[in-house]
Amino acid sequence: MTDREAYIILNLLSGIGPARASSLAALCGSPAAIFEHTAEDLARIRGVSDSLAAKILAWQDFVDPEEEFRIAERSGVDIVTPADERYPRQLREIHDAPLCLYVRGSIPEETEARSIAMVGTRNASRYGASMARHLAESAAYSGWVTVSGLAVGIDTIVHRATLDAGGKTVAVLGGGLARFHPQENIPLARAIVENGGAVITEFPMTFSPSRHSFPMRNRIISGLSLGTLVIEAGLSSGSLITAAHALEQGKRVFAVPGEADASGSNGCNALIRKGATLVENFEHILEDFEFLPGFDPNSDNLALHDDSGEYGDAADPAAGLPPDESLSETDRKILDILRAEGPLSTEQIALKTELPPPDVMSALIALEILRRIRKDPDGTFRRMR
Repeated sequence: MTDREAYIILNLLSGIGPARASSLAALCGSPAAIFEHTAEDLARIRGVSDSLAAKILAWQDFVDPEEEFRIAERSGVDIVTPADERYPRQLREIHDAPLCLYVRGSIPEETEARSIAMVGTRNASRYGASMARHLAESAAYSGWVTVSGLAVGIDTIVHRATLDAGGKTVAVLGGGLARFHPQENIPLARAIVENGGAVITEFPMTFSPSRHSFPMRNRIISGLSLGTLVIEAGLSSGSLITAAHALEQGKRVFAVPGEADASGSNGCNALIRKGATLVENFEHILEDFEFLPGFDPNSDNLALHDDSGEYGDAADPAAGLPPDESLSETDRKILDILRAEGPLSTEQIALKTELPPPDVMSALIALEILRRIRKDPDGTFRRMR
């Protein structure tokens, strides 16, 4: 068995996922070597039960990779794994990189150097739709690739506007390509592919989208892009999850301001209030990237970090951060809990602070933007100072 085959089998098996697969490969030496170990060896890994270890070694009883290859080939889909050279470099750098990418079309080469994720609410207002069209068209005219989720609302507008302006776009789905959702966007997906873009997913061909799979795909949307722009979003919008993933991945976060009393803009306004770059036109995004070390807007190879470290000051990553008294009462309450308790999950923070979970999620995103907290690979948050 090759590493490529191992990645595809692991991706087909339910209950694995990128994090467990990475732990298994690290212990065993390679993805293919996982299947050469005993169930007892595999069960020693944190998060791998005896039953899951047995399932991995008896994979033939649960999945049929050959049938998966046949379905993909009939559908014109290319399966790409981290063992393949064409696997996107940007995704290799995130800690929960997908085990497989199912690609219809081709991910534009420009994506690595000039790409921006554009996301937002499914219930777009007239203002949100207008801004989405304007920003996506401007990105296309500037030679940038747009990345979004092909959902109804802002996502659909972004993809269509990019194509109308002669640009390229990448759509990331929350389900398998043989269970396409939403059905009404099939013609749009076809146009994306025909115009040099791609429709991609990490999920097997016949996987049906669920309420859990859509948040999962958001990390791929942000991971493929240099930055994430939230165009219109409320406080409970899934677009804020994409922004959180972008922060975790060390990417830039941008937001379009909305009316102060519009609930559909509360999420964007909160991001801006806590430090996201305010965007009124695409030039604001270009200007923001121009100040990053190593950025050349005409280069195909961008170095986005200098040698001093992620925050530009390795000696004191907290330098320049706002004092506690400038933060909201909710922010301070969360920071106090993290100082007293150490790293905690979102649910634990909500329980200990007695704050509503949506308020906690919004505050955590804002505190990440301000670099006051950090999300660890296990999903917990820790105070930076």
